[in-house]
Amino acid sequence: MKSIARQSILTTISSYLGVLIGYFNVLLLLPYALEPEQIGLFRTIQDLALLLVPFAQLGLGNGITRFYPQAKDKQFAFFSLSLFLSMLGFFLVAILFFVFREYLVSAFAQNSPEVIDFFGVVLFIALFSVLNSILDSFCRSFLKVAIPTFFREVLLRLLVSILVLLYFFKWIEFIQLMWGLSIVYFLTLVGMIAYMMKIGIFKIEFDFKSFPKEFLQDFIKYSLITLLGTTGSLLIMKIDSLMVTSMIGLDANAIYSIAFAIAIVIEIPRRAVSQVVMPVIAENFANNQLGKINVLYKQVAVHQLLICMLLFLGIWSNVNNLYHFVPNNAVYEAGKWVVLWIGLGKIIDILFSVNGEIIVYSKYYIFNITATLIMSVTVVLLNLALIPLYGIEGAAIASFLAMGLYNLIKYAYVKIRLSLDPFSWDVAKIIVLGIVVYFVQFFVLKKMDSGLMDLIIRSVLITVLYLSGAFILKIAEKSQKELIQKIKGLRP
Repeated sequence: MKSIARQSILTTISSYLGVLIGYFNVLLLLPYALEPEQIGLFRTIQDLALLLVPFAQLGLGNGITRFYPQAKDKQFAFFSLSLFLSMLGFFLVAILFFVFREYLVSAFAQNSPEVIDFFGVVLFIALFSVLNSILDSFCRSFLKVAIPTFFREVLLRLLVSILVLLYFFKWIEFIQLMWGLSIVYFLTLVGMIAYMMKIGIFKIEFDFKSFPKEFLQDFIKYSLITLLGTTGSLLIMKIDSLMVTSMIGLDANAIYSIAFAIAIVIEIPRRAVSQVVMPVIAENFANNQLGKINVLYKQVAVHQLLICMLLFLGIWSNVNNLYHFVPNNAVYEAGKWVVLWIGLGKIIDILFSVNGEIIVYSKYYIFNITATLIMSVTVVLLNLALIPLYGIEGAAIASFLAMGLYNLIKYAYVKIRLSLDPFSWDVAKIIVLGIVVYFVQFFVLKKMDSGLMDLIIRSVLITVLYLSGAFILKIAEKSQKELIQKIKGLRP
């Protein structure tokens, strides 16, 4: 757990540096430099591209992590094979994209026809993102996650900032801004290649014949099956935005995207932990060590919920303060309740720990097909039903309900098949603590006006109450004792 914690901390640092840049982009720069319709288009093109990525990747990311231990002696041939297959997957998706182009055109033609003009950008972003995901998975097999996270979370957002500033200062036109998005993703890919070459893990070898036929069949079969599993969470994250654009318009998606970006911060520690935990789970399954997986399952549930609950409290309690600083906030604060529903959905996902990762790397990985099909149908039907009734809030509620159902199904399956359970009394303590802290700060500070002073005082109060409660309730007691020992060791 110590090595996982160390890698998670390094990854989280990069993630939150990216969050700062992302918050600057989403809450300040984009609303100041672009019109709502332009923001909606800017986000829709990226969301549409990223929705294609797991299909084009053919599920190879999980396949690399699972089968890398078997291919260590031929790791660069394995790496080259994965790149080759991902390129093949992209070309298949690109062909389907053009075959069904008229359906895509009809989906956006009425409310958001501007999207149609930038389908080329969608494909370029998808291509560069697919290749980047393969490089990222290969790095993860070496437990090298911090630098790839830096490129993905920090460099990408920084380049987006520069791109939007170029448009703001009228050095480029809006059409160049949109096509510049593909260059941003390309530069991130170049950075990843340079990093991997520097540490000696980027090398192309075409010795594919050295792999046994059974290995290749198992690798491809596993990747294709887990493809459906990996699309689950991403579909929830992206389909609502695209359906808002299609059913309401680009300006509505701008409001939705800004609210979503505020709430998404809650799950960053979960993503950081997941990247480091995945190869550990895969290795434990390879060694048939279910006991270690169960311990990890519970530890991850407690530690990531402890951190993410504090973030949720800070964001939702300060939602009025956050919107206070957004340019043209009278337009964008209509998404305030979206923040709540998306945030609650993320808390549910965090609460159930790494159930998805456990299924993916177990012998029951085929179950991902069932879970994802149920979730995919559910999220689309819920959006179709709730968006006409409640607008962008309906899309957020649909995501919340779909995330809850998706996690309940996966939890029940892991519990029944593997007898693994993430829940402990510490999880219950965190939930109760979160509820108490929220209502205390609400009643104590309910008369304060929104602004910087309220943001600072409210955040400090929440943090003090929450951390004090965690120590009093002895949540993650072993980790607390290790922390105290480290602090004592730093004293002269």
